[in-house]
Parts: sequence; C-alpha cells; structure tokens
Amino acid sequence: MHLYGTRVFEQQDETASEVKARPARGQAGNRLRACAAVVLALTTGVPSGFAQQATEKAASELPAAPAPTPTETLDMRQAQRDFTKPAAGIWGNPINMYRPTTIAKASFANSVRLDELVKDGKIYLSLSDAIALALENNYDIAIARYYLDIADTDIARTKNGAGFRGVGAGVVTNTLGGSSQTLAASGAPGGLSNGAAAGANGVTLSTDGAGPAPANLDPTLGGTVQLERSRQPQTSPFSGGGINTDQYNFNYAQGFVTGTNLTVAFNNSRVTNSNPFNTYSPELEAQFKATVTQHLLQGAGIWVNKRYMYEAQLNRKITDSTFRQQILYTVNQVENIYWVLVSAYEDVQAKQHAVEQSTKLLGDTRKQLEIGTMAPLDVVSAESTVATDKQALINSQNNLSYQQLIIKQAIARNLSDPALVAAPVIPTDRVNLDPLPEEQQTPEDLTKQAFQNRPELEQAVLSLKKDAITLKGARNALLPVLDAYGFYGATGLGGSVSPDAICNLQTGALCDSPAYASQYPSVSYGTAFDRLFESKAPDKGVGFNLTIPLRNRTAQADQARSMIEYRQAELHLEQLYTQIHIQVVNAQIALTNDREQVKAATAARDFNQQSLDAEEKKLHLGASTTANVLQQQRNLATAENNLIAAKASYAQARAALYQMLASTLQHYGINLNDASAGVVKSAPVVPGLEPVKDAR
Repeated sequence: MHLYGTRVFEQQDETASEVKARPARGQAGNRLRACAAVVLALTTGVPSGFAQQATEKAASELPAAPAPTPTETLDMRQAQRDFTKPAAGIWGNPINMYRPTTIAKASFANSVRLDELVKDGKIYLSLSDAIALALENNYDIAIARYYLDIADTDIARTKNGAGFRGVGAGVVTNTLGGSSQTLAASGAPGGLSNGAAAGANGVTLSTDGAGPAPANLDPTLGGTVQLERSRQPQTSPFSGGGINTDQYNFNYAQGFVTGTNLTVAFNNSRVTNSNPFNTYSPELEAQFKATVTQHLLQGAGIWVNKRYMYEAQLNRKITDSTFRQQILYTVNQVENIYWVLVSAYEDVQAKQHAVEQSTKLLGDTRKQLEIGTMAPLDVVSAESTVATDKQALINSQNNLSYQQLIIKQAIARNLSDPALVAAPVIPTDRVNLDPLPEEQQTPEDLTKQAFQNRPELEQAVLSLKKDAITLKGARNALLPVLDAYGFYGATGLGGSVSPDAICNLQTGALCDSPAYASQYPSVSYGTAFDRLFESKAPDKGVGFNLTIPLRNRTAQADQARSMIEYRQAELHLEQLYTQIHIQVVNAQIALTNDREQVKAATAARDFNQQSLDAEEKKLHLGASTTANVLQQQRNLATAENNLIAAKASYAQARAALYQMLASTLQHYGINLNDASAGVVKSAPVVPGLEPVKDAR
C-alpha cells in the first residue's frame, strides 16, 4: 500500500538549484503530486495554463494516483433563484436591482412521506424510508442547503471585482443521536472565510484574497446639480459683488479586468456675476474630459483582476463538496440511530421474554411449594427474579421510547403534533450477514476508492488551488505601482454680455453699448456645446504615475505568510491521505470482526437457550434447583443482550465502511440534486437488509 503525499504546485520563485537540492520524497510523494495536479486540471475557474503547468510537471514524474472525483454541480437552490446573476436579469425590470431581495420563510411542515407511513397509530419505518425522510426533513441538511445560495452570492459579488465574503460552510451536526467520527470536519481545511485568523485542522488562511484590489467592473453613473447664491464683500475693484452659480455635472466610471480604469466627466455651469470686469453674465461653460488609466505593474493583467472570481467559483465547488459531505454524515447518523432503535426494540422483546420465563418459573415454584416439593426460599428467589426482570423491562421500554423520539427528531421537522410524538416507531428492517463485495477487495483497492470519493480530499485539493491564487496575488502586490494614463477634453464657453461689464476703462463705456455690441456678441449654450465637440479649446495629454515603496515590508510579510500557509496546507493534504488509508483498513477489519462476533453471539445464545431448556426439564424431574434455573435464565438474558449489541455493531460497521469509502450515495441510489432540493423522487435502496417477519 502506497501512501500518497502532496505537492500540488511547485512555486516559480524557487531556483533550479533549490529544487534539485530538495530531499527526494519518493514514489508516494510523486504520485500525490500527479494526483493533485490532475484534479486541478479537471476543475474549472482558473486559467488552464496555470493548472496545466502543474499537471505537466507532475505527469513527467510518475503515473497519477486516483484523483478525487469532483462533486456534481448542484443546480437546485433553496430560494429557487440563481444568485450568481442580477435580480433584474437582461430583460427584466431594471428597478429590481435597487430593491431588496426577499427569501421565503423555511417550511416547518413534515413531508407527506411521513404521514403515509403511519398505520393504526404506529409508524412502520424501514431504513430506506428513514433515510428518505431525513433527506426531506432533517434540520442539519436544511441548514446546509443555504450554503449553496450563500456561495452563489459571492460569485455575483466578485463579478464586480469586489472581494468575496466567504461561505464558512461546514458539516452541521446538531441532530441528536448516533455517532459518526469521520466526515464531520468543517468543510475545506482553513474554511472558506476571507481573512480568517485560523481554520479547521490547524491550517491557517489569514492571507486569503491577498494582493491589489481589482477594479470596480460595474459601471457607475453620477450627477451633481447645485444652485448657489452668494454675495462677497468687495475688497478691491476686481472682487466682490453677488455671484449666482448653477452647476450641472455628470460623470461615468468603469473598470476593466485588464487593470484599466475609465472616467468620463461632463460638467456644465451657469454663473451670474455683478463684477464689472466679467464680460459675460450669465456665463455658460461646458467641459468634457475622458481619462484612461492603465496599471503596468501592480494590478496589471486579466488574471490578477479576476482572481476573486476564480476563488468564488472554487468556493462554490467546495460548498458543493461540503454539502455531499453533509449528506454522507447525516445518512450515516440516521443509519446509526435506526440500528440503535432496532437494538432497543429487540431488547424490549428480550426483556419481555425474560419476564415471561421468570413469571412461569415463579408459578411452577409456587405449585411445587403447595405440594411440598419446593422450599419457601426458592419461591422468594423466584419472586425477586420476577421483580428484577420487570424493572429491567421498564428501563428497556423507557429507553425504547427515548430512541423512538430520537429518530423522530432526525427524520421529522415538526414534532408539535401530539399524535406524532405518541406514535410508536416500529423498525421493519434487520441486517443480514451476507458479506459485502468490498470485504473481498484488498485494502489497497478500497483505499483507492476512498481517495476518489472522499469529499475531504476534494476540498483540500480545491483549497490548495485557492492558496495558489493567493500566492500569485501576494506576489503581484510586491511590485511597485506604475500607471500610464491619457486624457482628452475640451471646453466650450458662451453667455450673454453683462449689462454691468465695462469695456473701456477710460470712458466707462459698457460692453452692451452699440459701440461694442458687435465685438462681444451673445453666445447660446447650444453654440457653446457645439464648440465643445469641435475642440475649439482642447485639453489632452499623457502621463505616468510611479510609486516605489522603499522597504515594502507589508507586501513582503504577506507574501511570505501566504507561502507558509500554502506549505501548511500541503502537509494537511498528505496527512489526509494517510488518515483515510488507516480509516479504511480499520473499517474493513471492524466489519469482519463484527460479523464473527454476531456468529459467536448467536452460538452463545443458542447454547444458553438449550442449557435453560435442559435445566428446566431437570427441575421438573427433581434433579435440579430453582437457583440453577434462574442462573441459566440470567445467562440466556446476557447472551441475548450480547447478540443484540453484536448485531447493532455489525450493522453500524457496514454503514461505517460505506462512509469511509464515501460511496453511500452510489450504493443507496441517493441523488444529490434531489437532496439539495429537499424532494426525494425515489426512495433509497439499502442493500444487505431483510424485513422482520413480525413487524406488525
């Protein structure tokens, strides 16, 4: 059995000598590098060249190990709306994009399937029905469904260039009962939080999203209309007087994924001034200016400005995988609860049988006491046994009632109906001892299946891919800021000659006098607007902005930290492969041992039953005592309890093996999209079961 190590990406900042000097990791590490690289190449969301580089590097070493199979994309959404797109859509009402989104209240009603199982005031429940009801009603699954929509909102947010808020999706474990020690990790290592201080499994992700902020890709349109009336005290012949200023300014701004920013300003003003040295009053002015700025170093390029989109898409893939992990966990938990219920139900039957036996023995002992063939002390001993057995029966019945309530809260959403709470749950399935096909396979083959199916591996590889994006963003932030810009604009001027304007200081002649009327004609706004686009007064130019941080300590620290976190995630992925290998081997061994334990417990039960029958016959013949019969009854009760516990352990071990292989959905025929929609169209089919004969 080969363990599969990890090195998904070899960083470009390592020199050839460093790579050559790095200690060899052997066949295990090489195979994992190929495995992880193939997964990265199969997933979408990041430019193919980036994944291809890692794939080619890994493929040049050794054949690839089994890669985690990507989880199918879940299209059914809790709110029945695609949150990756604007509310208005292409042809929708544009006003909708400014209206708040409403989410329908969650349903707290049980699915119809539960009502159909109630017969004569009892719930006859098969394991298949229990799983189907959990997929429809379980609160943990219902809560996890919302993570899909939350991940979609991040995709919509990053399409504008904004940073993602993170999903934080993890397996919800609020359902009581059962026990499942695997597949319950908090989703991806490090979580999906943006800027979280620490994540799951000891993996830190504090630099997630590091790098220059992308441009705002959603265009914005703004405008300012301002009417100002002011009067200034006169301090010289050239100042003072009343000034009325009306401004009508408009602007447009948009960023592009290339690192380009466009701003367009269109400003208009109308100024009325009583100053005699201003020729026009009102003075009409129209200005236009367009500026294009392009990042050349930091923030330049399509990839760096779309990296948040890529990460949001990976977050959605991780969320899909986490939802599959939720289904695997909850289904296994419901199975465990079901088999605990079966054990409690059979325990009640065993305790009832024990009461019947001890009561019958007490009756026989009393009859023998009456005829003088039995001592009074034997009657007292038999009465004590009956009382003990009845107490044990009451405890078992109380435990059964509790286990029935436990399974109801796992498969029902509303327990406010007293009839539903009071209805006893009758489990109709029992597990058989037929070997599973997986038991005939080698641990190596089973481990390869687990490597392909386990969602934790898929999430860890996708998280490494996110970390690689963060590395590139952090490296880009190390560069100086160098921007090239160009602008073009023009001004158009017009207005009417001010009646107070003086055109001849010696004579004091006004500009609107006949002598100067032809020299200062009035210009309408329309004419000024035409002059604006005729470029009578152009304003154009180009330039560069350069900002060089002399020490650059913040960017250096972030880049180094992101690299450290990436190495940490590499170790976690390799650790996952080791853990899964051990878990699969342990689950296979446990299943084999538990089957043999059931066989041994069955033989012990049969032996004690025969011993009790023989001891009772001896008692009737006077060759034994009541104490011996009571001892055999206790032995039989202990053997029956051991058999019940062994059967429960074996049933849970079967479910655990499927869970370790993450193949429960395939074996039971569970459709993941149906589970995400909360409507199970066809009930799961659980193999290896047989119906109980006396369920009704």
